[in-house]
Amino acid sequence: MDLDLRVLCVDDSEDDTLLLIRALKSGGYNPQYQRVDTAIDMENALKNENWDIVLADYSMPQFSAPDALNVLKNINPDLPFIIVSGAIGEEIAVSALREGARDFINKDNLTRLIPAIQRELRETEVRRQRAKAEADKKNIEEQLFQAQKMEAIGRLTGGVAHDFNNLLTVINGYSELILSNMTKEDPNFEQMQLIRQAGRRAENLTRQLLAFSRKQTLKPVVLDLNELLFNMEKILHRLIGEDIDLIAAYADNLKYVKADPSQLEQVVLNLVINSRDSMEKGGRILIETDNVYLDNPVDDEKNGQTGLHVMLSISDNGIGMDDTIKAKIFEPFFTTKEKGKGTGLGLSTVYGIVKQSGGSIVVDSEPGKGSTFKVYLKAIEEEVKPHVDHHKTSDQLIGDETILIVEDENAVLDLMMKVLDQHGYNVIQSFSAEEALSMINDLKEPIHILLTDVVLPGMNGRELADKILKINSKIKIVYMSGYTDQVIGNEGILDEATDYIQKPFSPFFLLKKVREVLDN
Repeated sequence: MDLDLRVLCVDDSEDDTLLLIRALKSGGYNPQYQRVDTAIDMENALKNENWDIVLADYSMPQFSAPDALNVLKNINPDLPFIIVSGAIGEEIAVSALREGARDFINKDNLTRLIPAIQRELRETEVRRQRAKAEADKKNIEEQLFQAQKMEAIGRLTGGVAHDFNNLLTVINGYSELILSNMTKEDPNFEQMQLIRQAGRRAENLTRQLLAFSRKQTLKPVVLDLNELLFNMEKILHRLIGEDIDLIAAYADNLKYVKADPSQLEQVVLNLVINSRDSMEKGGRILIETDNVYLDNPVDDEKNGQTGLHVMLSISDNGIGMDDTIKAKIFEPFFTTKEKGKGTGLGLSTVYGIVKQSGGSIVVDSEPGKGSTFKVYLKAIEEEVKPHVDHHKTSDQLIGDETILIVEDENAVLDLMMKVLDQHGYNVIQSFSAEEALSMINDLKEPIHILLTDVVLPGMNGRELADKILKINSKIKIVYMSGYTDQVIGNEGILDEATDYIQKPFSPFFLLKKVREVLDN
């Protein structure tokens, strides 16, 4: 069977070209060819078609082999170039080879033509494989560098999270307490609001960094994505403004997913904000859901799961992105926005949350054609558990139960003592697990709830809780921590039934959680 061969012939003679074609056919090739004899024709041929080899006469009235070589170098320098000409002299032939010609064949003796072409095709394939290997190596090195960079930021974030979250608990907690006792007419009211706002921004930034590095603590529950999106529509409309249309297309009979609802809301918010910022003069954002069966992994890391998934798609008709930007959008601190307009953590936060939730995310975008982000979460067959949210004010979250707090950070302990004491609770404090156990054995009054930090000097919070429950199995347990999920997970406390408070927390959240656990 003849081998296909795409040949670009640079020759002013049709007869000489046909002579070459006959030689190729007799050598076992099925040549598809085009003849050119000017620089413009050669440029067009190289740009419009893919060729396997160039066969060129040395000298023509309007063109020459050296001229053809220059054209080839500018467009496709890897394409093999063989001079097939009459006698041109050894010096000229050597010069042509130095300029990049692969071989010189005399038109009067074409016996070397087929072996020369075979050799060049083999060497071209070797060069292509070598170039591919180099590109693959570079790509792997870039991925490794990116993974190391992400891991370094993750380690840094996780390392400072505990201390920083303790500080934010104190800063945000006391600013809330002070504001709750202030009137708007107070001359310091506005300044205290600014302190609280800065504390919230710092809290959000920390959570974004933890989400990006996939180290934040998740509390996954079975949920209906359609219901979550429907409940978010009002805030999304306010977020995007009146000049952007928000269109919802939710699939009927959508399967349930298991994820942290607050983190999933963060994914939706960040993607919608990203779409909004891509449209300077208004436009359209489309939110879709659907049940999708995946035969192959879909994400860029090639580790997505197959099977039935729930797809969340958020698309816009904004400015779109080129391949260079798309390759970097999930990197931390990368942003195309003006200085001061973004942290560059929005999409990296989305990526981290989706990955930590066991999902996949892909993006499709072209300049001027908008962008579409698709999130895939594994579909599950479990039923959604009804969620009862008791809306109470701070004044209603009172009690007279006895609470034992075990916390080794003085400022955090003082804040919790103050908040709970002001709301009627009988509060006992301890700085260590060993001290708490001693108190339990000596106290005559019953302890209703134990609030304990997870990571304590000596005995940890889980070990303390186990010992206390052996003394009194009716005591309710609530864990607290400013550490990341890896540290907390190692302590063996994270499951759906665990009552847990992630630092930093607000006084209101503390009261709400305590009342919720006691009432249950």
